Amino acid sequence: MAYWLFKTEPGECSIDDFAAAPDTAIVWEGVRNYQARNMLRDQVKVGDAVFIYHSSCKLIGVAGIARVVRQAYADPSQFDATSAYFDGKSLKDNPRWVAVDLVFERKLPAIIPLDKLKSSAKLNGLPLVQRGSRLSVMPVTPEQWQTILQLS
Repeated sequence: MAYWLFKTEPGECSIDDFAAAPDTAIVWEGVRNYQARNMLRDQVKVGDAVFIYHSSCKLIGVAGIARVVRQAYADPSQFDATSAYFDGKSLKDNPRWVAVDLVFERKLPAIIPLDKLKSSAKLNGLPLVQRGSRLSVMPVTPEQWQTILQLS
């Protein structure tokens, strides 16, 4: 099992959306960065644990945990002309983008804010706290995972 951190805007897909349908798989779609796509496609596996990180909102930080229940497949939003994630250059027989399915594991007692994550020396290697890192999908080492859980 591997560990990940997925960034989302709570207005699109929050930990509360997962909690509202705890037994329902939610499609993690809309990733439009090649490096993040490659991780989703090549490294994220069924059973992996994922921190759900809220960004671009009032309270930015790690909000909860989900689990991968379906490995990478063609992101359906790339073919939907009404979607904000539509990609007219992506072909059905050679899709450019992938999605994975996640299910709710649990909410953290409180959101762990970014400044608290940055203040932990044990998280210095976490891409999230490094300057210029804007990926929506990033790996988390087992040690970093435990550190983040301890911060909660």
